[in-house]
Amino acid sequence: MRAIIFIAFLFLFTTTLAHDLDDYFEVVLNITKDAGEIINEKIWQVKNVEIKFSAVDFVTETDREIEEKFKREISAKFPDHKFIGEETTDDGEKMQLTDSPTWVIDPIDGTMNFVHGYPYVCISVALLVNKETQMGIIYNPVLNQLFTARKGQGAFYNQKPIRVSTIKELSEAVVSTEVGLSRDEEKLRVVAENIKNFVPLAQGIRSVGTRAMNLAL
Repeated sequence: MRAIIFIAFLFLFTTTLAHDLDDYFEVVLNITKDAGEIINEKIWQVKNVEIKFSAVDFVTETDREIEEKFKREISAKFPDHKFIGEETTDDGEKMQLTDSPTWVIDPIDGTMNFVHGYPYVCISVALLVNKETQMGIIYNPVLNQLFTARKGQGAFYNQKPIRVSTIKELSEAVVSTEVGLSRDEEKLRVVAENIKNFVPLAQGIRSVGTRAMNLAL
């Protein structure tokens, strides 16, 4: 009897969670698209740029505006949800991942690109429930590139199904990498040496200035 009750409870919990996740996804997808309009409007404008940790580590008023938009609008719909945002953590706000639904937000991945009007910028959002990733959205509004993925439901590019590459040999692969923000001489030497080592081994090396886009592409 207990086993039957447990199975019924588990089924009910799973069904409810799936329904909730559908709601979460639709709400946040709409917020992401709205935030993309802000990027499209401001990428060609003069920006108010602040230095974070080094002369090449930027934050703009648009980064903060978009992060606050996500937090405000998600909280209005789902008040028990938590947030881990790049700009709030960089500002010293302490974040802790719990079992509660938690949104991890990078409002503009590729802020340097955004500052210079280089079109490889994106909004990167993920949801974790019970510390497990349930969905992710990567959106480059400038180039109209929307990548979405949900646990158990596959990944999509502009609503068309996509899959990981079937290439197994490094000699047939294009490798994505980034130099990073550090200007430490030793770290730069290691990065340059690694890239140098990959050039003869891979079919190509690419760097677009945003890690999320690198992963999605």
